[in-house]
Amino acid sequence: MGNNKVIVGIGEILWDMLPSGKSLGGAPANFAYHAARLGEEGWAVSAIGDDELGREITRALSGKKLKTILSKVDKPTGTVQVTLDENGIPAYDIKQDVAWDNIPYTEEMAKLAARTDAVCFGSLVQRLNSRKNVIRFVKAVPQTALKLFDINLRQHWYSKDVIEESLSISDSLKLNDEEIKVVIEMLSLPGDVEAACRELVRRYCLKFVILTKGADGSEVVTEDDCLSVSSKHVEVVDTVGAGDAFSAAFVVNYLRGDSLKDALGKASDVAAWLCSKKGAMPE
Repeated sequence: MGNNKVIVGIGEILWDMLPSGKSLGGAPANFAYHAARLGEEGWAVSAIGDDELGREITRALSGKKLKTILSKVDKPTGTVQVTLDENGIPAYDIKQDVAWDNIPYTEEMAKLAARTDAVCFGSLVQRLNSRKNVIRFVKAVPQTALKLFDINLRQHWYSKDVIEESLSISDSLKLNDEEIKVVIEMLSLPGDVEAACRELVRRYCLKFVILTKGADGSEVVTEDDCLSVSSKHVEVVDTVGAGDAFSAAFVVNYLRGDSLKDALGKASDVAAWLCSKKGAMPE
């Protein structure tokens, strides 16, 4: 491995119970999978139950390049009931107090944190007991590591407290055009989206804020710049996991020394590619 970057997604791992059958998901695991697929040392850190669904997760990931720390806990493995509308846009029913809501902090995690080059985490995993250990992990990574808060607002599973604390321990933020509206209201930011992103950079001392806008492209906002790229047009199969693939590609290329604009363009291409495939972790 040697020169490969250690890129960690910490948080939920679960089965998306889709109309067509079940598909492995969880934003941080998707993120880590794509970081590994792009050639870096991707790690998914989460928890599974001592049950058949947990064993199936272990089996499903054993054939992939991804490395994992999946603690076994005394809770059922996470599932989400996913229904798709006529445009293929998913709606989620996320089962509560499951394994990933109870991620312990282990010696193995502490060792991984010490050599992490980038970590990505969201708000969903912080709804219950995992919160303190996710925050502990993010705080334990080296000063030089990139700490991306990929906000991933789901249903009602977030609070101002979680979002503010997460921003305070991060150096970058990713959100989409729906999530920025919620954050503007919650944190009393300027109504103009670019101004709001710039205020987030300033208020929380971030390096940048990444905003994805679906078919309208994406942008990265820094204290004094706003760079944007347009989306490639593809035949959309489903959009599940596209944001996670985007984040992974951005982080990988940024760590490899790309400019923000180049990293954004490559991330956009990877997300478009994923939208033309089925599921969040295609081969």
